[in-house]
Amino acid sequence: MYAVAQRNRAAPKFDPIYTFCAAPFSSAPGSPRPRPVREETPLSGAPSFDRRSADIVRQNMPLVGHLVREMLARVPAHVNRDDLLSAGYAALVAAARGYDEERGVPFARFAATRVRGALLDELRGLDWASRSVRQRARRSDSARQELTAELGRMPNVREVAERLGCSVEDIAAADDDVQRAVVFSLQGFATVGAEDMVTEPSAGPEEILIRRERLGYLRHAIDALPERLRAVVTGYFFEERPMAQIATELGVTESRVSQLRSEALVLLRDGLNTYLDPALAAQSPAKDGCVARRRAAYYEQIAIGSTLNSRLAVTRPDGLPIAA
Repeated sequence: MYAVAQRNRAAPKFDPIYTFCAAPFSSAPGSPRPRPVREETPLSGAPSFDRRSADIVRQNMPLVGHLVREMLARVPAHVNRDDLLSAGYAALVAAARGYDEERGVPFARFAATRVRGALLDELRGLDWASRSVRQRARRSDSARQELTAELGRMPNVREVAERLGCSVEDIAAADDDVQRAVVFSLQGFATVGAEDMVTEPSAGPEEILIRRERLGYLRHAIDALPERLRAVVTGYFFEERPMAQIATELGVTESRVSQLRSEALVLLRDGLNTYLDPALAAQSPAKDGCVARRRAAYYEQIAIGSTLNSRLAVTRPDGLPIAA
């Protein structure tokens, strides 16, 4: 239990500069290039280090972030970015220790190779499937893609086995090995319910029924509009006729048709909100006068002019409108 707790404990933040400065340097005789030896300063007791190499590490730290972002675009989403950054920074420090500028190779190119190799090693260590399992999976995927292009359909397991020259049991075993290597986060199931994990994009029966009744209210509200407003709404929205043609039929200008359209939309909105969403209708206080009385009469006509059956008769059981 102690070992499990130590392994699950959050790792401290990786500092490449501290790692580089605190690590001992090799001073073995016969080495091609002498390296500074770790020693204590008389005042602080902190180890001395190669300032120039530390500056190289600081200058090339963005290189690690770039390579990690490049790698994350090609790996599954469960791979931890911090783990890759830690491995990349450690490789950058190791590259700074082993860099020899006398060879004429730029440090960025030299370090990039080391960092990429360290990232690949880290990914292999995180992968629960062995390299042989991944190779068999890649061969199976390549065979499936080739057969799909040749046959024009998805091949079955027997056809894939014949292409690879193996048995059906080998293909099934390889697929099982790959599936066992898939990692799921148990923490992702703690805060959601079954309805959140299994989502259904289509609407349920209750949602379809509510939508059908709203469409019925809308259709009857349009039928209850004054004649000129109803002609504008029907011609512009349902028949998709140009505004100039509607203006010619009504004997008015296009700007007047636009005004009638806006007036009809406001009247429809307030009339529907009166019965479908009274809270929104209450935000528009009622006014006195002839216009207010005509509006009230229009709202009442929407209510008494239809029943539930007549509203549902406007649409089909799946919620789609019935063609006129």
